[in-house]
Amino acid sequence: MKRVRIPAMLVDLVMSALTSVDGAVFMHLEACPYCGGRILGHDIRKKRFATIIEDGDHRNIYVLVKRFHCTECGRLCYADAPFYPDTRLASPIVDFCRLQSATMPYHRVARVLEAMGIVIDRGTVRNYAALDVGDIPYTELFGIRMPLSLLNLSVSAVSRGKGGTIEGAEALAACGFPSARRAASGSRPPSKERDQRNKEKEKEERNIQQQH
Repeated sequence: MKRVRIPAMLVDLVMSALTSVDGAVFMHLEACPYCGGRILGHDIRKKRFATIIEDGDHRNIYVLVKRFHCTECGRLCYADAPFYPDTRLASPIVDFCRLQSATMPYHRVARVLEAMGIVIDRGTVRNYAALDVGDIPYTELFGIRMPLSLLNLSVSAVSRGKGGTIEGAEALAACGFPSARRAASGSRPPSKERDQRNKEKEKEERNIQQQH
């Protein structure tokens, strides 16, 4: 099987983008995305952003995402984070899979990703290619469609310097989140009501912290 060759500059760009979010924390959610109800902090979950190849070994890139409990509908919901619904990997990986799948077979997309240092299998590429997440902004580099979400992360990584972790809000902006694509059905509460709920939520969380 012919080896896929990717320019080293592009590999470095992708690796710097992904490693820069390792350990990033996502803590903000305005209201319950299901009913618009008041939310309280529940716990913090570790989510896999991507798996990369580093020095011949696999390395998982993790982020921390806060979960909330809705006091009205009782559902658990995650803080705003760059993940599409029902996907295990972060949105930049999904974006890349969808863009490449439009021009090449799934198995080749997986090989291109592997050549770039990203671990993913053909079946996952196929599943992500079938998702309806709307149009994906991209630009072509060395003949490869690169999602702006990934390129924006690389720009943020450069501004942070080697070894620096991107802030959650900065990563969200780079990936284009929060967005209408992520929002659940149902209207959000009016701004005054949201402000009041936010104040109550902050007060309750401060009380919880003081108790600990």
